[in-house]
Amino acid sequence: MSTEIILEARHLKKYFPVHSGLLLKHTADVRAVDDVSFVVKRGETLGLVGESGCGKSTLGRTLLRLYEPTAGEILYNGEVINRLTSKQLKPIRRNMQMIFQDPYESLNPRMTAASIVSEPFRIHKIGTRKEQRERTEELFEQVGLKRSQLDLYPHEFSGGQRQRISIARAIALNPDLIVCDESVSALDVSVQAQILNLLKDLQQQLHMTYLFISHDLSVIEHVCNRIVVMYLGKIVEFTDRDTLFDHSLHPYTQALIDAVPVAGRGKRRHGRILQGDVPNPMNPPSGCYFHPRCARCMERCKHEAPTLIEPKGHENHWVSCWLYE
Repeated sequence: MSTEIILEARHLKKYFPVHSGLLLKHTADVRAVDDVSFVVKRGETLGLVGESGCGKSTLGRTLLRLYEPTAGEILYNGEVINRLTSKQLKPIRRNMQMIFQDPYESLNPRMTAASIVSEPFRIHKIGTRKEQRERTEELFEQVGLKRSQLDLYPHEFSGGQRQRISIARAIALNPDLIVCDESVSALDVSVQAQILNLLKDLQQQLHMTYLFISHDLSVIEHVCNRIVVMYLGKIVEFTDRDTLFDHSLHPYTQALIDAVPVAGRGKRRHGRILQGDVPNPMNPPSGCYFHPRCARCMERCKHEAPTLIEPKGHENHWVSCWLYE
């Protein structure tokens, strides 16, 4: 894995305004991503994990400017891309692609598989029609599909095959970075393993970087080099995979890991069970956002928000918790 930074978020925020009343007055904001900073290194698979509603998918889409950020900066290869116009951003989009959670919803039902996979070539005016068709055939074989399936429609494929079409479309332009947004969560377990192995093989062949978003810690542990843990729009812990699973620091991370079933054991690792649901992002708790659900909550946690720090004796391990101040 390289130490070169391919993507960086600096104090990134994405708020969705809420309007109410007859005059649709701006009354509140949904703080989906709330002051997030981290880097993605070239060639790695960076995991982004958290419960549903924690803002991880919104963060992934904001990084690719599918959503416009409310504040902060997004840097791709050192260039601030959230200041670029759509025209200026177009050549960069070739190098930043996304694989969505539901392959059926992300594929146009009126287009054949060949048309879907070759669409990036038409948009960026790459090659003749014959060359585009030949390249599409190569992509099909690369992701484990048959050439005889090129002219079928999405509904004629299984869920796993549809996700392979999505992957073929994503790698068509040889991107540097792919954001995988819950890309295996809608698939059967056996098919999940096939798709994960395919993604790992393609990463080695094409020297790609992944930002892998998932709520499934067992999947994250299998594919990722470093892991970012999010809670209610904020990063609460950030370190490498082995350190996170063997020596996690934040009570939220520890509870998530304890919730992962362990083969051959009748009990959870430490018996810590997370109570309650993620609070409303329109009205987050005061102080530490996690304190209403935290078994180790102190008085300070209720009033003061902790910052992301690297505790003494924990090199390259960042945590946002008053226990380590």
